[in-house]
Amino acid sequence: MNSSISINKLSKAYGKTEILNQVDLQIAGGEIFGLIGPSGSGKTTLVKMIVGIDSPSSGTVEVLGKRVPNLLLLQDLGYMAQSDALYPELTGKENLSFFASLYKMKKSRLKERIAYAADLVQLTDELGKKVSAYSGGMKRRLSLAIALVHDPKILILDEPTVGIDPELRLSIWSELMLLKREQGKTIIVTTHVMDEAEKCDRIALVREGGILASGTPAELKKVYGAADLEGVFLQAGRGAL
Repeated sequence: MNSSISINKLSKAYGKTEILNQVDLQIAGGEIFGLIGPSGSGKTTLVKMIVGIDSPSSGTVEVLGKRVPNLLLLQDLGYMAQSDALYPELTGKENLSFFASLYKMKKSRLKERIAYAADLVQLTDELGKKVSAYSGGMKRRLSLAIALVHDPKILILDEPTVGIDPELRLSIWSELMLLKREQGKTIIVTTHVMDEAEKCDRIALVREGGILASGTPAELKKVYGAADLEGVFLQAGRGAL
């Protein structure tokens, strides 16, 4: 497998509290990879390690052949955190322009990308409003636009569709699949929504800081004799006890 992201023996502890324990994971270039698990399972900590926001207690993360953390990777990564990091007194457009300006882009290209990202999340008509007036769902949509605005090779999205209505959620997933298919982007998504997990090329089931199992949704359902991924998670969890 042509690994875009390689995680080896990755562990993370805060004091005596172990968050991740000896995680091994290979994520291929040009696939949608889902990290599936309940809140507190370690998904968010894992993606923070991939981005380079946090450092491991032991083990390594390599992204596009470079050891993380590495400032040279910032141009290649688009990250959407679980919590929206926005400037409420700026408009949506000013937020997009500010974050886009952090990357190397010509003015004409920057303008194109802002228009594209805003259209994708259906915020074009709301860009002139201050973010303080946005609903929670609108803020999530703006955060996704910011993650996409510089056209990164790898998108890392932590619970991207929380608070977003079902119709827009389907639209966003359609666009993610298009980005993978037509532009070869690698996309990592954390979610606890099983119908979203079904849309991923491969998934890893995360529980209590470890990987219970990984593979395609179809492979995992076959291995565990389950009709759906919820059943897979239950069966894999029992095996880990």
